[in-house]
Parts: sequence; C-alpha cells; structure tokens
Amino acid sequence: MDDLYDAVGTWCSLGDPAVAEIAAGGDVDFAVVDTEHAPLGLETVADCLRAVAARDCRSVVRVPWNDPVRIKRLLDLGPDGLLVPMVDDAAAAREAVAATRYPPEGVRGVAAARAADYGRDFESYVADGHRDLSVVVQIEREAAVENAADIAAVDGVDALFVGPADLSTSLGCFPDFGAPEFVAAVEAVLSAGETAGVPVGTLGTTPEGIRSLGSLGIDFLVAGADFTHLVEGQRRAVGTAEDVL
Repeated sequence: MDDLYDAVGTWCSLGDPAVAEIAAGGDVDFAVVDTEHAPLGLETVADCLRAVAARDCRSVVRVPWNDPVRIKRLLDLGPDGLLVPMVDDAAAAREAVAATRYPPEGVRGVAAARAADYGRDFESYVADGHRDLSVVVQIEREAAVENAADIAAVDGVDALFVGPADLSTSLGCFPDFGAPEFVAAVEAVLSAGETAGVPVGTLGTTPEGIRSLGSLGIDFLVAGADFTHLVEGQRRAVGTAEDVL
C-alpha cells in the first residue's frame, strides 16, 4: 500500500458491497473490510474488495485472528493490506508476516487466485508481487504496549494500529480515551513506531473521538465506520424531524 503517513481511511463491517463502494468513494485513502467482528463470508469480502477497487481506493482486510489458514484464504482475494488483531509480542508479529510470505520466507500456501489475477500474473506474483502487501498489526492489550518496540522492529511489519476499545478495556478505562493510562500507552506505541520508522494509526468512530485520538500525534486515522455513520446520520435526521414537528 502507499505510504500511510497522514492517510485517512474508513471502516466497512456491513455485508452489502454497495456500502463498501459508497464508503470507498468518500475521499479516503483506504478502506478496511472487517472480518473479525463482522459476519462477512469470503464471497462477500471478495465483492467488497471489488467495490473498493472500483473507486480507485486501497483495500485492507482485517482477519479474524493471527491464523495462517484464515490469513491465506483472505490474501487470495487480493487485498492491498492486512490488519492482524491482538498481536502482543514480536513472535506473534513474525508469525503474521510469515503467513503473508511464500516459502522459503514464510508459510503461505501457493494458489492462482484473484490476488494473482486468476493465474495471469501467477509467476510474478509468487516471485515478487505478494510482498507488496502491507502488514499492519494491532496493539490492543497492555502486553502489546510493553512489547511495542520489539513488535515494530519486526521485519515485514509495515505499521502499528492501536485498537482503542480493546486497549482501553485492557487498561481498565473503557471508553475513556483521555484517561492518563490510555494516553501514556498510546504515547509509548507512538515512540516505538517512530524509533522503528513505522507509522501508527487508530480508529475514531465519532468526530470527537477522531479529534481526541488524532491530537495524540497519530500518523494515520480511520475516520468512522459504515454502521456508525448510519446510526449517527439517522440520529441527526430523526432529531431534526422531532424539532420541527
């Protein structure tokens, strides 16, 4: 994927590819298609990736877990980036990277799938093309914060992503993203990223959350999710209707 510094993304959890197409057309640099906390099957993910690509937008898939089989199946669909949850130490980060690489560098199984243009680019994709994938690992627990420097230094880790809900819960301050312990944790991750030369991003689901998290010095942001836009948009519209009736 292109340089993530100063990039703005969006989040897609709903199952209709039209939603992903609309989201990716909203002047964003990338769109995350979530399979960890969303009921999206492989066929739906493939259609969402096509919809994002149709908007000339970069795609990232969040996998359900740091598992090479699940990662392999999603990578065959051809996203531009991979987001791996709950990476707590350097060993887990190395496992995530290995799952994206073909032997001898990694453990990914070889197939002429969509990622290789159904075989048209098979040889070049296996030789070099698959390395273009961006690997982003999520920092979501206290242990991950403690190990952030080691995680960021792993060869093949392209970015760190703070999961604000899980991290604040781990620290006992959910959903207070201004809590001193949460701010200190984010600052530690940012320091680790700066030392390793990798960007650090996070997700804000409201304008207030985006401002609060962005003010901490975050390098890239996911600005809201499809379902939060729907909920907040409806709330504003209904509130306006109630005001005038």
